[in-house]
Amino acid sequence: MNVDNPAPRVDSEVGRLRTVVLHRPGAELKRLTPRNSADLLFDGIPWVERAQAEHDIFAEQLRRYDVEVLYLRDLVVEGLATSAARDAVVEHTLADQRLGATLRGAVERHLGDLDAEGLAEVLIGGLAHEELAHGSGLVWRLMDRHDFVIPPLPNLLFTRDSSVWIGGSVAVTSPSMPARQRETWLTDLVYRHHPRFAGSEVIYSPGEEWLEGGDVLVLAPGVIAIGVGQRTTPAGAETLAARVFAHGLANAVLVVPIAQERATMHLDTVCTMVDVDAVVMYPPVADDLLAHTVTAGADGAVHLAAPEPFLVAAAKAMGIDTLRVIDTGLDPVTAEREQWDDGNNTLAIAPRLAVAYERNVETNARLEQAGVEVVRIPGSELGSGRGGPRCMSCPVRRDLPAG
Repeated sequence: MNVDNPAPRVDSEVGRLRTVVLHRPGAELKRLTPRNSADLLFDGIPWVERAQAEHDIFAEQLRRYDVEVLYLRDLVVEGLATSAARDAVVEHTLADQRLGATLRGAVERHLGDLDAEGLAEVLIGGLAHEELAHGSGLVWRLMDRHDFVIPPLPNLLFTRDSSVWIGGSVAVTSPSMPARQRETWLTDLVYRHHPRFAGSEVIYSPGEEWLEGGDVLVLAPGVIAIGVGQRTTPAGAETLAARVFAHGLANAVLVVPIAQERATMHLDTVCTMVDVDAVVMYPPVADDLLAHTVTAGADGAVHLAAPEPFLVAAAKAMGIDTLRVIDTGLDPVTAEREQWDDGNNTLAIAPRLAVAYERNVETNARLEQAGVEVVRIPGSELGSGRGGPRCMSCPVRRDLPAG
């Protein structure tokens, strides 16, 4: 890394944010229809132009606070300038078992004719049956004209899920859902082949045990929490814990089982940090959430402590007296509604300064009552994928928080 681009490093959720990776929604969202949205993991069909406008406001608000915004699509295009990166991502794309040998050959020729911009467009936006000019074979013949030879990636919007920085290393995650696997291949391409990230240490890779970045919170230097639920398995949590211990990135890992419900698919949908000693949490889980504290033993194995309430275990691991809790709502109806609208999926720009959707009126009011400045952004269309500002951002560099 040069002076103009300091090395990536993230030691907390709330240190002053300096660099972040976002993905501005594009053609991939325009591919969503009532027929395919469930398969592509979207609850609604967004108005794409409005979603783009909302995302532009999000990015501009970050820039107002001197945050460098990197766009994932640009990083992918630049990374594809190397033949090694291009070959790797094309190989993964062609490994889709739905294609069959004949159609696979046609797709390989089609991708081979594209420049870096065109290839990135297809890898992100997808390739429909009718867009492949020279398709042939049984699979091709039996596909509907509106089927996708290469499915689009509308969830690429949520850059937090495909990677997470822990200290000076990055974990490129391994999703459970087939619809999201190509997202991690593209992210892996960036960290392994883009000159901006030359020499970055990658401690987790696509194809390993299921793990998604929305389940990983960097609570404090040397302390991380990993949610285990719909998207991250106990095996994924154990593997990441062993890696961070082996690389000296953490001295304690809190493994946190979370409810198997749609609205709580990731740990960051029920808990995010807004200060060095404060979290915003969904009230129904605040008192019931447990944590298993994992530490590294001298023998190289991981040691597991008896479960404790999450707030107690987190405070102990962080070396503070109490982890303060800000509720997302005063009453069950408000809390449940704003939980669905990602009321607590905030992105901290700095301690006591967080980005949140403007629609979560009660949660934002409670944050401000607790001394947290709220940077409000619109999210009527961005929220249709069920993700808030934290989900839509992958911090690459933060200052070490004071205290």
